[in-house]
Amino acid sequence: MRKYPGSQPLATCRSSRVASPDLLNVARDNRPVDLGVYVHIPFCATRCDYCDFATWTDRGHLVADYVDACITDIEHQFSRDLRSATSVFFGGGTPSLLPATAISRILAAIPRARDAEVTVECNPDSVDQAKLSAYAHAGVRRLSFGVQSMRTHVLAALGRTHDPANVDRAVRWARAEGFDDVNLDLIYGTPGESRADWQATIAGALALRPSHVSAYALTVEPATPLGRRVHDGSALPPDDDDQAAKYEIVDDALSAAGYEWYEISNWSRPGRTCRHNELYWAQGEYVAIGCAAHGHAGGRRWWNVRTPERYIDAIGRGSSPVAGEEHLDATAAEAEQFGLALRTRRGAVPLRGCGDVVSELSAAGLLVPVADRVVLTRRGRLLASDVTARFLAATERHGSALALGRLEC
Repeated sequence: MRKYPGSQPLATCRSSRVASPDLLNVARDNRPVDLGVYVHIPFCATRCDYCDFATWTDRGHLVADYVDACITDIEHQFSRDLRSATSVFFGGGTPSLLPATAISRILAAIPRARDAEVTVECNPDSVDQAKLSAYAHAGVRRLSFGVQSMRTHVLAALGRTHDPANVDRAVRWARAEGFDDVNLDLIYGTPGESRADWQATIAGALALRPSHVSAYALTVEPATPLGRRVHDGSALPPDDDDQAAKYEIVDDALSAAGYEWYEISNWSRPGRTCRHNELYWAQGEYVAIGCAAHGHAGGRRWWNVRTPERYIDAIGRGSSPVAGEEHLDATAAEAEQFGLALRTRRGAVPLRGCGDVVSELSAAGLLVPVADRVVLTRRGRLLASDVTARFLAATERHGSALALGRLEC
């Protein structure tokens, strides 16, 4: 599961090293219908300057063993669960760097519902039409292209290897192979990106007629090349006001083009929301496959060992690849559910004892009551973390033991 800026859930948790848990053998009675599978592909040709994900550029020799380990892990996981996956998401890393046969083999091992959403993240310069054709024949239904920007100097500042022409070709190839569900991932707030640059990126993205657009504010992680440039003063840090203005620009442009926001950083054509991401935001169940992948079931969350070597070794020995887990008590689960739901267009049911907070934040123009829920206004979306914290603080005053925590996913 990709870690998105500003989207860390709220949690009170205990972490521990686990030996070999029955990951899916949780609450078998009245279990949810939906089940997601996240497959982490940790390989990259180069590392982007802003990336702090679990990815490697020098592990290509491990690809075959890693794919075999993923398949073995899938077979083990699904031997204990009779459900079929309703969504599968290949993230990374760069899944499209793998041969199409590798994606096909992994996907073939996953029991899937007939209408399952299957997404592969792609770099625009790591696909060709033949690879996309193979994806389509393997059962991939949705592509997510890491575009980030349509301006070459902004792409260079991010350390990206593609150019706008790659994006145009990749999307045209996708259309030719029958993909009508295509997401474009964008980033705003890069050092050196003007508002005119951002408007040009949005216009370029809209010209490609994607079904879905994700737009995230750049966050600078210290242990990255970009983080070091910001630290030594050779690059300016993102400016909060500039990022807020750019969020409003993209929201205006996408709304005018017929896209609907359904989560703070996500817009789609009607009926084209990402089911897999909606599963995350609804605290649904999802299986973790691959190194550094996260899973969730029955109020329990776990994460796998971080490196591909350790993952391959664990699976090869018949051991669990799980590195740790956390359990949410009822209070913490309620807090996390509220924080995630509040980010969505449907909104969230207010936490207990927060009537005054609803009135206060409504008067401030940050949210609106809709039936039994509260929904963020656009201004509220810009201040979502503050709004959530305000509710949690009020709940704590009423005697609950809510606490802020951080989950990297």
